[in-house]
Amino acid sequence: MDPNPTGLRKGLTSYGDQGFSLFLRKAFIKGAGYTDGALDRPVVGIASTGSAYNPCHGNAPQLLEAVKRGVMLAGGLPMEFPTISIHESFAAPTSMYLRNLMSMDTEEMVRAQPMDAVVLIGGCDKTVPAQLMGAASAGIPSIQLITGSMLTGSHRGERVGACTDCRRYWGRFRAGEIDDDEVGEVNDQLVASVGTCSVMGTASTMACIAEALGMTVPGGASPPAVTADRMRVAEQTGTRAVQMARDGLSIDKVLTPAAFENAMRVLLAIGGSTNGIVHLTAIAGRMGLDVDLDALDRMGRETPVLLDLKPSGQHYMEDFHRAGGMATLLRELRPLLRLDALTVTGRTLGEEIEASGPGFAQDVVRPIARPIYPQGGIAVLRGNLAPGGAIIKQSAADARLMEHEGRAVVFENLEDLAERIDSDDLDVAADDVLVLKNIGPRGAPGMPEAGYLPIPRKLARAGVKDIVRISDGRMSGTAFGTIVLHVTPESAIGGPLAHVRNGDRIRLSVQSREIALLVSDEELARRAEASPVVAPTAGRGYRKLFLETVTQADQGVDFDFLRAAKTMGKVPE
Repeated sequence: MDPNPTGLRKGLTSYGDQGFSLFLRKAFIKGAGYTDGALDRPVVGIASTGSAYNPCHGNAPQLLEAVKRGVMLAGGLPMEFPTISIHESFAAPTSMYLRNLMSMDTEEMVRAQPMDAVVLIGGCDKTVPAQLMGAASAGIPSIQLITGSMLTGSHRGERVGACTDCRRYWGRFRAGEIDDDEVGEVNDQLVASVGTCSVMGTASTMACIAEALGMTVPGGASPPAVTADRMRVAEQTGTRAVQMARDGLSIDKVLTPAAFENAMRVLLAIGGSTNGIVHLTAIAGRMGLDVDLDALDRMGRETPVLLDLKPSGQHYMEDFHRAGGMATLLRELRPLLRLDALTVTGRTLGEEIEASGPGFAQDVVRPIARPIYPQGGIAVLRGNLAPGGAIIKQSAADARLMEHEGRAVVFENLEDLAERIDSDDLDVAADDVLVLKNIGPRGAPGMPEAGYLPIPRKLARAGVKDIVRISDGRMSGTAFGTIVLHVTPESAIGGPLAHVRNGDRIRLSVQSREIALLVSDEELARRAEASPVVAPTAGRGYRKLFLETVTQADQGVDFDFLRAAKTMGKVPE
């Protein structure tokens, strides 16, 4: 028996006779027209996530062909296979609810089928983290191929792109500033092509993080979906996968503590989506690493936002690509990076930065001396309202509200929010604090992106553009505002948020990293005793599995049984 089988000899089906198992496997695959010569090559699996329900992956067929070309040019045998595909806008109740399922699908298909390396094609918000989580657990040589961002459109002479502009125009519509005809017109222009959101939403954040982790070929994060540059990246990815298979460059050699530190630096410097923290935490957990939120916050105090992209800035992903993409950003961040981190190229991040050249004049990535925002885009908050932590995207918040005390206006759940938020009878003022409960990992379930509570219609009509909002849920990376998210522990399992009442005073101090409910511990204990929380349950199926095993935000909202069996340490160190 070969102790290190490769190619079609890997993971033979159990028939009690390995020789017969290989004989049968080759007989069936030859039915597809393969020769013995082809079947003796290194096998590169290609996880395909094309779906009619996923326009973010609308270029998947072209990417597949380019990856196959790269694999064959390098002497490998490409084998595509399907996995679950998740689109943010087409998944109910939320895409996050299905991320872990997709990670399991990816992991088990990589394990079950013979491949020496795998190319992971993904782009939309939850697909890249799901693939990296699954590949991390499967352990073989793995390389990420991002589908790429959409192009921008134009509405009445103004450049627009999903989805920061989606939210901006919808806010104007809710406020009565534009009519049905105009909101219909802009709807036709916000998504000008297939591809992921054109701003620094979760998809773009995860693309940049994947490159920072060393999991893509250099330049793999930024080319738009419909460009020749994206197709060339796909071909290079296929070629590189074959060499990774030959070298045995497994994913554990790339996803090291140094790689996660680099990814966190980049997350902070790009004004990335708050979802990036949850996903990085989940990926790290698969490698036996816990994310230290306090250390991340300390890192944020010395890592400025350098990327001038919406919602923290003004530009779009195609501008970032023209400005040199991640090479330009990494070159500027170099003094703060772990340059010894190995990448899928077999070279270190420092070597790749050096190979990218001196750069050129551009106005999308700022120099450290002249940042968009002086600290990292995300701050970690603590206090009696969030003993396990909460976060705020400070680079996309209103500076006037980041030191604020106000009266709580409480919504018990999503149904309560939908029923009352637009009522003219709602008792709310611009200096109040909106609180939404029961949208955490177990509460909704699936931790939906409902943390971006709409401005109450009566305030929107009065010209209010921002208000402090707090929840145990998430928000899209394309969103903006003074919004506290990921309050841990969540209300559905009895966290302090469950016991906030209308009229309570809440203090937010981003400078002090505090989120405090100005109610005594004794009063909170009385409320908890008087109104005990009953955690949600389900009788069967995936929902039952989800509710019984999902972790809180500070552990990545992964299933507890999917994390590495042994904890190896913390990141950042």
